[in-house]
Amino acid sequence: MDSSRNTYIWPGSFEMHRGGVLESPSVVYETWGRLSPEADNAVMIFTGLSPSAHATSSPADPAPGWWEEMVGPSRPIDTRRYFVVCMNSLGSCFGSTGPASISPATGEPYRLGFPVLSLEDIASMGRAVLEELGITRLAGLVGPSMGGMTAQAFAAMFPGTYERLLLISTGPRAEPFSIALRSMQRELIRRDPEWRDGYYPPGAGPIQGMRMARKLGMMTYRSAAEWQQRFGRERIPEERKSGDGFAMDFEVESYLEAHANKFIGQFDANCYLYLSRASDLFDIAEHGGSVEAGLARIDAARVLVIGVPTDLLFPVHQQRQLAEALRKAGREVEYAELDSIHGHDSFLVDMDKFRPPVKAFFDS
Repeated sequence: MDSSRNTYIWPGSFEMHRGGVLESPSVVYETWGRLSPEADNAVMIFTGLSPSAHATSSPADPAPGWWEEMVGPSRPIDTRRYFVVCMNSLGSCFGSTGPASISPATGEPYRLGFPVLSLEDIASMGRAVLEELGITRLAGLVGPSMGGMTAQAFAAMFPGTYERLLLISTGPRAEPFSIALRSMQRELIRRDPEWRDGYYPPGAGPIQGMRMARKLGMMTYRSAAEWQQRFGRERIPEERKSGDGFAMDFEVESYLEAHANKFIGQFDANCYLYLSRASDLFDIAEHGGSVEAGLARIDAARVLVIGVPTDLLFPVHQQRQLAEALRKAGREVEYAELDSIHGHDSFLVDMDKFRPPVKAFFDS
């Protein structure tokens, strides 16, 4: 299987969807498999908020990817058959231009001088990457979570450039609960004195704010039913306790602490703020005047929408709304509601549930 990691640089000025300009921004992307002579076997994957472009491992980079069990040889998105492209989002911090990148105008990081980021900007950069690769029509367009909203933006903005569309645990726009959650996460980061109005030194920043934001996120990425099953009221062993009367006492607290500590230092705080806000701002209705009109611009020959009833961030009624609206627009739509206990993160961890419908969709 061929694989590569590349950087695409936009030639000249890139006009942002909500105003502002970036000069020659770049995005990092990875590819797996071989593009057919007709360039008709490409699959584009848009990521959620925090992943890099490294969706799966390869001989060139054997580190496990964030969707290791979904993408690769003999896996549901089979890299023996498809040429798979995954891009690190514009605005992120894994090689693509974002608030942590150096501004050519100042020689300093953009920080809060970075223009307002929209998922439409990410979609536009994805389209440019495909054109650079000589791909005019995708065999498949894939988006889980925030990536599902980016995929909708791409589909509405560039009709006729994709055959299949796979939307997982996503919605046509963020609902009040998700907006409130992300707003609180952003406030925790911005209230940390070390955030310094975005002007923290490279490699430093609001560590405590990021830790708290990650903990709050983890509380909504999984379900209460899963935590009851995994942790119950299990206590931390005495030898791991600090002696502080208000320190962690339960295993579920230790779980949150471990995930928070793993996250800090991996993701830039300003990039997190921008991508989080971009998720809240997205609304497919902006592409037609209503949700139904926006979704009607999507002209995929076949669509698969997958939802999970335990998902708090993108409740399952949003996936039903997507499926119903796309059917009304005349699309051939399959809808799968998977009974997973793992909440929003199900598409990352419950592969036994997710692999079969995705494989059937790409094999048919």
